[in-house]
Amino acid sequence: MCTGVTSCGSWMKQLTSASRQGRHGRVLHLFFTSLRPGDRGAVDPHPAAVPTALRACARLGNASSGRLIHALVLTRFPSLASDAVAATALLDMYAKCGLVASARRVFDEMPRSDDLVSWNALLAGYARHSFPERALALAIKMRGQGLRPDLVTWNAVVSGFALAGNDWMAEDLVRAMQDDGFRPDAVTWTSLVSGSVLNFHYDRARALFQRMMTAGTRVLPSSATIVSILPAFANVADVKHGKEVHGYAVVTGVEQDLTVSSALIDMYAKCGLVLEAHRLFDKMAERSTVTWNSMIFGLANSGHCQEAIGLFEWMLCNGARPDHLTFTAVLTACSYCGMVELGKGLYRAMQEEHGIERRLEHYACMVHLLGRAGKLAEAYDFIKSMPLEPDCFVWGALLGACRSHGNVELAKLAASRLLAVEPANASSCLLLSDALASAGRQDDVLKMKRLAKRRRMKKLDGCSWLESP
Repeated sequence: MCTGVTSCGSWMKQLTSASRQGRHGRVLHLFFTSLRPGDRGAVDPHPAAVPTALRACARLGNASSGRLIHALVLTRFPSLASDAVAATALLDMYAKCGLVASARRVFDEMPRSDDLVSWNALLAGYARHSFPERALALAIKMRGQGLRPDLVTWNAVVSGFALAGNDWMAEDLVRAMQDDGFRPDAVTWTSLVSGSVLNFHYDRARALFQRMMTAGTRVLPSSATIVSILPAFANVADVKHGKEVHGYAVVTGVEQDLTVSSALIDMYAKCGLVLEAHRLFDKMAERSTVTWNSMIFGLANSGHCQEAIGLFEWMLCNGARPDHLTFTAVLTACSYCGMVELGKGLYRAMQEEHGIERRLEHYACMVHLLGRAGKLAEAYDFIKSMPLEPDCFVWGALLGACRSHGNVELAKLAASRLLAVEPANASSCLLLSDALASAGRQDDVLKMKRLAKRRRMKKLDGCSWLESP
């Protein structure tokens, strides 16, 4: 890796600089291209190189490169296997990539078990990937081995239960944390708020945010807190309180943070204030893919479909890289303005030109696009050719289109498939009843109502395939 003191020092400076700048792909490029075959024994990597490369893998979620570095440590640099810093970085990489079993194996093989950093890394991995009980068990085991949990430990356990939707346990742990001498900080409150939002407990999320702001020891919201709470207002179009949070962002100086700006754009767009969203978008010095997606979605869902498509084209011209959500947004725009051929072209380009694998939401968008345009037979043929099993959104899109265009026979087929996917959801029966009623088939309408009543079906919330602007 290094042929001399000067070259090694220069190489490490490049690696460290790239890491500090967040250029994690550059870190891995430097690390792997500098490894020359056949130099075993003569090669003596800088001790900081392997942990730095592993941290880059963790940030990128690049488990394959992380495994390769692990193999290199075991085969070419075995002395690093017993290095506490390298082992903790390896554990953290596996944990952040979701490979918690591998993280646990590394932890169990570590020579030292009194390093709080390594315990916290594994504990956070359990919490982050839906194993809050294991995180709590590990925290209890720490006590048994004479290690006192710190604030990082407590926040990780609280976060695990909050993300799992166990509000009672999360609050109980906050009280236990306080009994242990630790005050809830911004990370604690953000975990509670984020967990509530992710589990659609928007009222609770808003109440938690207010408690945070009015706590006896005032804790100012961080950028992560702002990003976490804004969907609680965006998803219910509560623009009044969303603007108040915007005010907090300005006061605390985090409005210009890229993630905060993107979340604000999303909030204003979902609340129907497209001009306000566009104002924020236009003044941003830097934009992420998330930012572009929020603005394109906002324009499309507000009926500004041509502008949404134009913004997508501007995004490509600016060198921004679209992701799967970008194409969901622009295909939605094509559907709402009836641009079938453009939608088909973008659907092909998504995989052929941009290398983005198609997901069920993209298939649903195409069915919606074809169905709204009255191309019901083509939409049904498209579903039959899908390589994935159609879900409720795909069949729902077809059923909604059949209702709009009065195709009762195809509507009955789509409804039967939808009932098979979601047997407890009455929405399929309701849509089919509407189609039958429009066709004047009242006897069949009564049959559908009796079926829904007999099965004790309920209309489920969050079925976006039922809504068309």
